Amino acid sequence: MTTTASSVQRTRSVVLHLVCIAVGVLIVVPVYFGVLGGFKDNGQLSTNPLGWPDPWVPNYFEILGNGVFWRQLGNSLLIAVSSTLIVVGAAAMAAFVFARYAFRGREFLVTLFAIGLMFPFAVAILPLFVLLRSVGLLDNPLGVILPQAAFGLPITIIILRQFFRTIPAEVEEAAVLDGCTAFGFFWKVLLPMARPALATVSVLAIVTSWNNFMLPLVVFSDQSWWTLPVGVQAFQGQYADDTARVLAYVVLSMLPALGFYAVAERQLIGGLTGSVKG
Repeated sequence: MTTTASSVQRTRSVVLHLVCIAVGVLIVVPVYFGVLGGFKDNGQLSTNPLGWPDPWVPNYFEILGNGVFWRQLGNSLLIAVSSTLIVVGAAAMAAFVFARYAFRGREFLVTLFAIGLMFPFAVAILPLFVLLRSVGLLDNPLGVILPQAAFGLPITIIILRQFFRTIPAEVEEAAVLDGCTAFGFFWKVLLPMARPALATVSVLAIVTSWNNFMLPLVVFSDQSWWTLPVGVQAFQGQYADDTARVLAYVVLSMLPALGFYAVAERQLIGGLTGSVKG
């Protein structure tokens, strides 16, 4: 009986490892192809798609020497950081109230935000465009920042609320006895303790903003405000016959978000774990 159970466990472990290896290959091979493809020309991509470049083509350096790429990078950074600061700041205050105070209608409001998770962004794009045009926010970064922050509120509030609820009430009572006001407890005690959760929602907000294509495409007709996803689309149209250069542009566009995620990975996992336990 023990031998059978051990054999089943060993088989399960082997299958799990094989599945993990297969998933890893599906992720790594396209990235490998894209990174090396940026150093090739179209001829090499056709004859030697997965091999080393020979000769090495400086597509990356040509793109980095182009001021358009850096302008789009700056636009993406401005919009991502601004929308993240707004959504995390507003959601933290709302989540604090929902987690630490009991009042009539609280669960209804929380449910209302949860319903927002089921509202697809594409459905709102037409009325959102009409609204932004009526208030004069087309070709204005606020026309992207504010809607992105609004659509990011539901998931941010839910994660932070769950994390705030795990903070023991005794901590708040001790802070009150030391003379802390409600805002003082929130600012001086709760937020420092919630750094993993704040890092989690910040990473999610930045990556979501960085990858947003539809909203900047609709809001910005002025090319000087284009973000990297829109720039990638335009670059692909301009260099449709030069796949290697397009690959280089796509890889360079991904690097900032991947770098930020790699730096904040530990905080991201810790914040998600804490929110799930809560």
